[in-house]
Amino acid sequence: MTLISTIVGKALETGYLTVEAEEMLRQQLQMTKYGLEDFEAFITLQKEVMEGRVRQQALELLRSSRCSVTA
Repeated sequence: MTLISTIVGKALETGYLTVEAEEMLRQQLQMTKYGLEDFEAFITLQKEVMEGRVRQQALELLRSSRCSVTA
């Protein structure tokens, strides 16, 4: 299993994508040639995030910072 698939697998397992994991994914997708398995894993992760089954820490942090500014 490659790093991309490993990161995605962890996010799917926990239902949570950390800022660190998201950055690692971004780096891997930009710097590395990846295969079909990684591509499909990434697409699955995107789908799970869009459907609300995986939460993104970055979005939660952004929302909480916006709430504290308006409060």
